[in-house]
Amino acid sequence: MESHLIGMIRSSSELMEMLDEVKRLKLKSWCIGAGAVRSLVWDQLHGFATPSYYNDVDVVYYDDLASPEQDLELLNRLRSCRPSVRWEVTNQASIHHWFLNQHLQVVPPLHSLAEGIATWPEYATCVGVTLDSENSVKVIAPHGLEDLFQLRIRHNPIRASAAVFNERLISKRFAERWPKLSIIPS
Repeated sequence: MESHLIGMIRSSSELMEMLDEVKRLKLKSWCIGAGAVRSLVWDQLHGFATPSYYNDVDVVYYDDLASPEQDLELLNRLRSCRPSVRWEVTNQASIHHWFLNQHLQVVPPLHSLAEGIATWPEYATCVGVTLDSENSVKVIAPHGLEDLFQLRIRHNPIRASAAVFNERLISKRFAERWPKLSIIPS
């Protein structure tokens, strides 16, 4: 499945260009993940001639020495290179502060990029892709790729509540956008 995913990523000139833009930021540990990867795979598995529009592109990285202002600085750099993309940049080393500020939820700090990806709300979405120094696509999938390729949506309870999962089912319009999906209720 990993080689199949890498082939899909390589076949998307748009996603490859975005990966190249992020690589130019020279972050140590980073990826583009979540919806950008999920939509690409599900669009292709559904046989859609026209891929989904990237509503947002999640760039996540891990840097425990970064200042709180670094996310904004990186976001501005990406926007200046590609203003047509709705970028989101998040340092997984400081995401526990976001949970406290946004949701009044105390969660332990994360220790790596992969650990952060492993906490995303659906197992099928816990996937990121990056480019290494030789421009090889690398996959980060802490829970594997089975849910993604089997068109299955299941709640990942590590950090997201059932209520958050159910709200995402509606707001992301998963069943409407990809009718072959199998949704496992939370």
